[in-house]
Amino acid sequence: MNKIILASNNNGKIKEFREIFKDMDIELVPMKEAGIDVDIEENGETFEENSLIKARTVCKLSGCITIADDSGLEVDYLGGQPGVYSARFMGHDTSYDIKNKAIIDKLKGVSGKDRSARFVAVIAAVFPDGRELVTRGTMEGIIGQEPLGENGFGYDPILFLPEYNKSSAELAPEEKNKISHRGKALEKMKTALEEAIK
Repeated sequence: MNKIILASNNNGKIKEFREIFKDMDIELVPMKEAGIDVDIEENGETFEENSLIKARTVCKLSGCITIADDSGLEVDYLGGQPGVYSARFMGHDTSYDIKNKAIIDKLKGVSGKDRSARFVAVIAAVFPDGRELVTRGTMEGIIGQEPLGENGFGYDPILFLPEYNKSSAELAPEEKNKISHRGKALEKMKTALEEAIK
């Protein structure tokens, strides 16, 4: 069984990764459980760069295959913001209730397609032998008029999915994993990993 370190301590992400990888012959270990406590500066300009920075750093420290993701919300009306700064938008310690309200407020008076937005997730896997895999997934929607739903985390309550008539936070977890940005990127990564660790 291959041990893979997940370069994250975010419980929501750990749960999603474990759910999608559950039928693989791997042991997925969050970095804290692996005894790795490192503050990684995510100074990349793209989701791809940031996920690789995290995966390379933890792979070097652990000597194990490491996967990391970088994800965020892109709002077209705001020029793609908060983008790679999604977690740091308005400061690390600002609650998502406040961040979500701020984004809705910035789109006051904006309607229809002009409220278009998407979640982006990029997952990187780095191997001790130097191989690197990168996958990307997106989930398109619009910024809702108000936060809705209790499932999910982060910006999930404000990304409204017109074809489901629900926000991302109103979807059941198994429904969300099938269509979410991270779900899509994870499925691609799962396929790539299965090939790579044969």
